[in-house]
Amino acid sequence: MNHIELHDRDQDVRTERAAVPETRGAAHFARLMARRPDEALSGVRAASPQMYDWLVNGPFAGPLSGSELTMGQRELATVAVLVALGDSERQLAAHAAAALSHGITATELRGIPLHVSVYAGLPRALNALTVIDRVLSQTGSTDPSFLHRVLLGDHGTTVAHAGITGPPVVLVHALGLDWRMWEPVIDRLAVGRRVFAYDVRGHGSATEAPLPSSMKDLATDLFDVMDALDLDRAHVVGLSYGGGIVQTAATLAPERVASMTLMATTNVAFETFEGRARSIEQDGMTAQVAPSLARWFTSDALAVNAWGVRYARGCVLRGDPEHSAAAWRAFQTLDVEGRFTGFGAPTLVLAGERDVSTTPEVMSRIASDIPGARYAEMPGTPHMPTLEQPSLVVKALDEFLPRDPATTQ
Repeated sequence: MNHIELHDRDQDVRTERAAVPETRGAAHFARLMARRPDEALSGVRAASPQMYDWLVNGPFAGPLSGSELTMGQRELATVAVLVALGDSERQLAAHAAAALSHGITATELRGIPLHVSVYAGLPRALNALTVIDRVLSQTGSTDPSFLHRVLLGDHGTTVAHAGITGPPVVLVHALGLDWRMWEPVIDRLAVGRRVFAYDVRGHGSATEAPLPSSMKDLATDLFDVMDALDLDRAHVVGLSYGGGIVQTAATLAPERVASMTLMATTNVAFETFEGRARSIEQDGMTAQVAPSLARWFTSDALAVNAWGVRYARGCVLRGDPEHSAAAWRAFQTLDVEGRFTGFGAPTLVLAGERDVSTTPEVMSRIASDIPGARYAEMPGTPHMPTLEQPSLVVKALDEFLPRDPATTQ
């Protein structure tokens, strides 16, 4: 047999392999890894067809294809194992990219090396973080917000910071969550602005704080955060509970508020607040998950179960019952209606069309109570707009908040 015949035979073999019908393992590989196996494993296939066949039609048709874990959970578990093993840069990069394709976020991926460092050591965790950060850069992910610890009057908290120039903006989160509620928008708002978000007393990293007794306590905390950041004035943005805090602060020291944005909030206490506090004390935090998420998200978002829903569910389950009940009772002391006569700072009142808690009717009444306030409504948006419709939030705030004129979008 001459050289040409050998070449033709090899070509026939390659064509025959390529024409093999897709197997169950190959189909699942493509779903899990977001790449066809003959493309992702072309080197393996060329070097050892037996290894290729075993890998695709063994693990990917068997233990890696079950319904015990979602594909996102499976990829996150794989990333953790590869971080712990070390010496697996190529595989780690491939599975980190696959995790992103299944809705795992940059924050969740970056959290894996931090978690694994406790069990497998810092060298492996640091090497893995380099690989993951490279994958995130290739996919256009923004850098994480800078976090630092600040001491307030009677407790410490975490402040996230994005942006290096421009007017300061302080974001105040909703009851039951923490500063990460703003994560889907903070970097996009930080173009030409310095944007800060902190954990409110009793939430996130601030659960060692004394219990709040009133909204005035929480407004004082906001001023203490601004003092710690050397901010005499700031553009303050509050959502739900955070909106109550911002309004209270604006009535106590309007000179410190450069502008005010209120989202999904109220200017009077609701009768339901005490009932929610009692439910927490009597039934615990697990019982709060279903009613909270039903108020916060649309049914479509709950069905998809993307990061915002997963994050919110986790926050509720991890919440400290004593602090959560105290927060609802502090919210009961909200009393700002009719107290904005003479308030001169620009104000944006931003409602969600599908908010069942603080409806457009509630929000429009707030706008009418504040001189010169601008009212806007986000279509199709529920009570947690930053977690379900972040692009609409960014668009509205970009149009309202000033920025350093030297920067461009």
